[in-house]
Amino acid sequence: MEIADWRAKIDGLDEQIVKLLCERAGAAAAIGQLKVKTGANIYEPDREQSVLQHVAGCNTGELPADQLLVIYERIMDVMRSLQRR
Repeated sequence: MEIADWRAKIDGLDEQIVKLLCERAGAAAAIGQLKVKTGANIYEPDREQSVLQHVAGCNTGELPADQLLVIYERIMDVMRSLQRR
């Protein structure tokens, strides 16, 4: 494949990633509403560690594990801020 082909592939993957991030954000916001109703803490470090462990287990190796975890830590930061709204 040529560079243009790879870039087109990346564009398609980015569209899928954005769609999934938006879906994840909707789920996080719904959880945030439930947490507010029940008085639960927005920040749940044990749950976040569980998510990181799960994600690390899904890694197929193209992305170094430490970089994948950095990405997911940032995703969870953003999702946590959505829960606080």
